[in-house]
Amino acid sequence: MDSTPQGEPKVRQRVRIRFCKQGDLRLVGHRDLARLLQRLFRRAALALAMSEGFHPKPRMSFPSALAVGIEGLDEVMEVELARAHTADDLLARLRAHAMPGLDFRSVDVLPQGPKRQRARVGSVTYQIAIPAARRVDATGRIERLLACPACPIVRAGRDEPIDIGESLEALALDDGVLSMRFRVTPRAGPGPRDLLAALGLDDLEPRGACLRRTAVEVLP
Repeated sequence: MDSTPQGEPKVRQRVRIRFCKQGDLRLVGHRDLARLLQRLFRRAALALAMSEGFHPKPRMSFPSALAVGIEGLDEVMEVELARAHTADDLLARLRAHAMPGLDFRSVDVLPQGPKRQRARVGSVTYQIAIPAARRVDATGRIERLLACPACPIVRAGRDEPIDIGESLEALALDDGVLSMRFRVTPRAGPGPRDLLAALGLDDLEPRGACLRRTAVEVLP
């Protein structure tokens, strides 16, 4: 239920929050992370606005869920609050109650409007360190992949292949770090682990390398 006292006008303050999810917290799944954040808001005395109906839920959304095992250095969430706060107050409260591995970077109060539209993600960027002994081979594989007119992959449970090249906006190995940027479309597209497999680098994570999402670009 909405915690706004009866008789007072309801407030629907929309805010966009940027945060980091690192360390052991990367092993927490998306649904568990959402529940964890809901409890954090309660501890911070920040009342979330609720949906209407028989089963009201907090108005909290994540434009691009992060897969288990991947660190997020620039994650995005949007919430609606039942009471208005300043961005500085919200950020201070959230940081005061953050657990290890969770770091709140910024809070933006979004303009109000008659129609609430969720954020749409334009692109996402991932990085992973490549061992020195494998960088020459990786560079050659990258060059060959970029030179191919198509790089289809087949996922379990799908009949049609997915072309990595259709969504891949940038791919580079610089100073031992592989960076890959994907365009986000309404259709299910390839992810960083698909690309690592295509480059013969899908053994890096099991060997201890950490895959990180470094940027989530939201469309205006």
